[in-house]
Amino acid sequence: MSDPAIARCPIRHIVMWRVAGRTVEEKRTNVETVKRGFESLRGAIPGMTHLEIGIDASGISYACDMVLVTDFESAEALRGYADHPAHRSVRDALDGLRVERHQVDYPLSQAGGF
Repeated sequence: MSDPAIARCPIRHIVMWRVAGRTVEEKRTNVETVKRGFESLRGAIPGMTHLEIGIDASGISYACDMVLVTDFESAEALRGYADHPAHRSVRDALDGLRVERHQVDYPLSQAGGF
């Protein structure tokens, strides 16, 4: 975010994953483990104003298994989250459970479309 005005805006960080699992039960267990791990970050990260976890209900073959939606006071707060010890701990503990990752970050001032 090179625009200083955007850098000071609240920012939304969305991450979607496919989760490992050879069986439906193993995948379900891993999804719940990832969910609990990220939910443990509520209130632990300075500048994080919202954290939501969604688990896919569509069952569509091309859908991701889960999504993390977090809001931050600024791009700086999002950068702080990336290196925060609590986030690193969760990320490291869940290594290998998340097998595919997609991410979008955008200023909330741009939300709402064209």
